[in-house]
Amino acid sequence: MKTVRIGKLTLGNGCPKIAVSLTGKSATELLQQAQAVMKTQPDLVEWRLDYLQDLSSIKQLAGKLRLILKVPLLLTFRTQEEGGVQPLGEKQYFGLLRKIIDQQLADALDIEAARNHQQVETLVQVAHQHKLPVILSYHDFQQTPTTAQILNHLKLMNEMQADLAKIAVMPHTAYDVLELLTATRKAADQLPLPVITMAMGSLGKITRLSGELFGSVLTFGSVGTSSAPGQISVARLRTILAELQLQL
Repeated sequence: MKTVRIGKLTLGNGCPKIAVSLTGKSATELLQQAQAVMKTQPDLVEWRLDYLQDLSSIKQLAGKLRLILKVPLLLTFRTQEEGGVQPLGEKQYFGLLRKIIDQQLADALDIEAARNHQQVETLVQVAHQHKLPVILSYHDFQQTPTTAQILNHLKLMNEMQADLAKIAVMPHTAYDVLELLTATRKAADQLPLPVITMAMGSLGKITRLSGELFGSVLTFGSVGTSSAPGQISVARLRTILAELQLQL
């Protein structure tokens, strides 16, 4: 079984673990959201930094979040090219992530695999020197690549030394969903790292529920406002995952 530890959480065994994203635009909104999220007892919390209006306050807010959260913290700045909220140039993007690593603000870090590959690989190496697990991610909000293309994305993330490889796609037909699920199962069988996959929107909801069968180790649920189309509330997600748990 391929597993990765983020803090005290182990990803890759049993049911997919549940993550919730924090999307507060201000310090007050963020901390209130964190308190509400913790009431639902997620396994992991993702802080979406691209929603935050003042990026200069990250270090201070990370300390305050630590006092509220009882679960590992994943930090992500999702760029506009991959569905994020605000623009950030290449230099600023890598500078921000390097600051997160150097100041030890997270338990895991999301890095977009489509950025400059040399800089991504360097940043992954630096994160690993700080014992920080890295999720390399790729998002396509327009379409669903073929099974082979999805597999190639995940294989490339493995070659770039990701601890976990994540891909999210936009389906337009049931066959698109099958492409994503087929690629997920093949990646889970063939690659030496855990994968996180999802098809977005209502068509793709099944991919957020079927991770244990097809091989995706983490699923994102919502508390109030969702951070991506097709997310299911944490309470409903937990109930359905328990019902679908494999009896091996």
